[in-house]
Amino acid sequence: MRKMLIAVAGVLAGHALATPAKAQLPVGVDAPAFTTRAALAGKEMGFSLAAALRRGPVVLYFYPKAFTSGCTLEANAFAEAMPEFRQEGSSVIGMSNDDIETLKRFSKEECRDAFPVGVADEGLIEAYDVALRVSGLASRTSYVIAQDGSIAFVHSDSDYRSHVAKTLEAVRARSN
Repeated sequence: MRKMLIAVAGVLAGHALATPAKAQLPVGVDAPAFTTRAALAGKEMGFSLAAALRRGPVVLYFYPKAFTSGCTLEANAFAEAMPEFRQEGSSVIGMSNDDIETLKRFSKEECRDAFPVGVADEGLIEAYDVALRVSGLASRTSYVIAQDGSIAFVHSDSDYRSHVAKTLEAVRARSN
């Protein structure tokens, strides 16, 4: 009986880590402003949402952990789609609570120097309502932020495969 209770507790704990604590931000609200340390092409840089929005809409996507299978495949997919995002006048930044040294490697190896990845601290993860319960990680949630700073689109799904297509579709819909 004790072994079964431990197994059930393990399953429940795993589910709690994979389930967002709250829902993501709704469409139409202002995106929380932030600046952070980021990496592009293996080099550290600063990133400001306000500065990025002056150039056009921003796809802000949160992912749980660099170099894990889903996060790596998602980064590869965003990198491959960057010409299409740029054609629509938008930029992309990935966000996780990984340290800057990990993000430098991830930006070069998996993001293929195509877009920056930034450090999402606990406050930023909470501000965007993407915290996974008790884990300190961010859920896989993608936002399209309109140039006026409002949330234009949100998609939250632990399966990475739909994030690139759905955010690109939302960016295209805004430019038409």
